[in-house]
Amino acid sequence: MNPPTIRPAVAGDAAAVRDIYAPIVADTTISFESEPPDVATMAGRIATASAHHAWLVAERGGQVAGYAYGGPHRARHAYRFSTEVSVYVHADHRGAGVGLALYRALFEALTARGYWHAYAGITQPNAPSAALHAAAGFERIGRFPRVGYKFGAWHDVDWWYRPLQEDHPEGDPA
Repeated sequence: MNPPTIRPAVAGDAAAVRDIYAPIVADTTISFESEPPDVATMAGRIATASAHHAWLVAERGGQVAGYAYGGPHRARHAYRFSTEVSVYVHADHRGAGVGLALYRALFEALTARGYWHAYAGITQPNAPSAALHAAAGFERIGRFPRVGYKFGAWHDVDWWYRPLQEDHPEGDPA
């Protein structure tokens, strides 16, 4: 299968992004949202992430096959060089390298914007996501036990870390 084309997301991708994400919200514990966001909300999220981090989509055969984005890790000033990242792949394209291609391009975009560290949370159990994150260079660094409640049960979230740049500068890296 041909590798996907990766590009920055635009507002016009919001419906396709929503269509990928909606069943994840409605049918799984992968996302802790309780209701799938509408197209306008997704367009707003794309704009917000694109302004300071990055939001990318992967296309295959003219269809959005997946997306990945970065956002703030935490609000405090000291966290400004760290980013939390997520990737979601359409059910028809999972296991075909779309997620890894998206992450590689996302890391490049985030590094260009001055980020040094990437973090990702994975609701447990989710072996396919853990395998993808390991393949993308993340290491599991801990677990928040019973941190989310969805579908009548408590769920753990494993946290993963990946450096985006290896050598820290002396002083403020900004």
